[in-house]
Amino acid sequence: MSLTASPRTPLVEEVIARLRERIHSGEWALQQRIPAEPELMAALGVSRGTLREAVKALAHSGMLEVRRGDGSYVRARSEISGAARRAYRDHTQGHILEVRVGLDTQAARLAARHATAGDVFAMRELLAARRVAWLAGDHTAWARADWDFHVLVAQASGNPLLHELYTSFGVVFHDALLLQQSRGGFNGLAEEGHGELADAIAARDEAAAVDSVSRNLNSCAEWLQD
Repeated sequence: MSLTASPRTPLVEEVIARLRERIHSGEWALQQRIPAEPELMAALGVSRGTLREAVKALAHSGMLEVRRGDGSYVRARSEISGAARRAYRDHTQGHILEVRVGLDTQAARLAARHATAGDVFAMRELLAARRVAWLAGDHTAWARADWDFHVLVAQASGNPLLHELYTSFGVVFHDALLLQQSRGGFNGLAEEGHGELADAIAARDEAAAVDSVSRNLNSCAEWLQD
């Protein structure tokens, strides 16, 4: 008996594409449960079997998570992010940080080259929100603003693939931030890789941007080793 998977029908491929677009566009947000089967079947004009095959394919790619008895939830905006999130579960924080070194430094270098005045303004706004949240003891809001700042730097790089790869770190990095803040003596308002980085990007100073990021990530590496 052949073990080769049967090819999907054109209709299934079309449904996969339509569901993928709703996820990628943000119509269905991360962590959100997608509409129930009857609603999707009516909206797409397809059978239950066709819909389930499409959902199964997106779950296999990591974009959706199917919870028995509870529905399907958005886990990633793209197949790249979905595959990356699954891979991160099998690696240590140290390994993940080593990969981030490459992405962060390249994002910083390219952002210093391509960022607009609007990008820099938005970065400073996020850093201001980060400061307010830290001083108020709202560590969840602090971690979110910190992460959004780094994602914005990646977006400002002008390289959409780098941006997509970087955003795939979201859950892992956010959780690591929350762990760091719980340790005594942790500085939640470090200028390295944040305020200094925004200044370097505004000045179009690629070397200073990379240096600031490197010092910040070296500090993170030291934290992991303690």
